[in-house]
Amino acid sequence: MPDNSFDIVSLVELPEVMNAVQQAMKEIITRYDLKDSKSSIELNEKDRTLALDAPDEFKLRAITEILESKLVKRKVPLKALTFGTILPAAGSRVRQEVTLQNGIPIEKAREIVKAIKETKKKVQASIQGDLVRVAGRDRDSLQDVIAMLKSADFGIDMQFTNYRSN
Repeated sequence: MPDNSFDIVSLVELPEVMNAVQQAMKEIITRYDLKDSKSSIELNEKDRTLALDAPDEFKLRAITEILESKLVKRKVPLKALTFGTILPAAGSRVRQEVTLQNGIPIEKAREIVKAIKETKKKVQASIQGDLVRVAGRDRDSLQDVIAMLKSADFGIDMQFTNYRSN
């Protein structure tokens, strides 16, 4: 009977993203090369997306770099961002949509469970919606699993939460 467990989740804190977007917009407004370009970053909280708008691809790249630096300062992982393709918009402008990760996608969850099973540790890993729960009898094996997952790269940002032990 497993007594200890933890959850593997992938969440982005929206208040931190909002603050980073506001700081990036302040810099865009005051920066000399972007001052009158009418560039913008808009956060859609419901869809968990960012819309980047700029006059050309060069300025879009500059806006992206500013946004990434502000997100890093606020400890928002860049792995949690999925950049869409650059699309032409009205008035010879360009737009790009950035999706914020919310939960672990099912394919990645399967990869994580498979990697955990390959360790041959006496733990059970189960997919529960957008998180993976790992349960086991002893804490050492759970900590070994956490260390293995931290060293592996699944292409997503992972946090280990809800650590319970009896």
